[in-house]
Amino acid sequence: MTSNLQFKISDKVVYPSHGVGEIIDVESGSIAGIAVQVYVISFPHDKMVLRVPVKRAASAGLRPLVDIEDVSKIYKILQGRAKAGNKMWSRRAQEYEAKINSGDITSVAEVIRDLHKDADTDRSYSERTIYESALNRLAGELAVLEGIDVPEAIEKLYVALGKYKAA
Repeated sequence: MTSNLQFKISDKVVYPSHGVGEIIDVESGSIAGIAVQVYVISFPHDKMVLRVPVKRAASAGLRPLVDIEDVSKIYKILQGRAKAGNKMWSRRAQEYEAKINSGDITSVAEVIRDLHKDADTDRSYSERTIYESALNRLAGELAVLEGIDVPEAIEKLYVALGKYKAA
């Protein structure tokens, strides 16, 4: 039954609605008489443990970290021109939330690029919340990929956005 395991214990993975976690165990059990294997994923930042059935991991959006080569695409997206929203904020907010929870790192980068403003005071509460959610999600994955801590990753993202001059 372990032949369909895509991940192993200690693998870092991304779960779309929670960000980067670590596989801490693979449990076998029975639910309603059906044998089930689940990944046990720890999200230390959120102090949370999640169990995802192995057979449903892909459909749930569980994925490995992106390759370090994909990081250059993310920085290019961040340096690009923000797309102007021509819809009502409530509709755009739903689209941004969907992009963040899709698990697609390029979509998360697009949200950051589109919502980034040099003056943080120009944002509404909901806009700031969505922006910070996307920023923290992307920084969490970049921090693991680049072997740095999350605040350093956020600084690198700010530099890419042009918020700070590179030191």
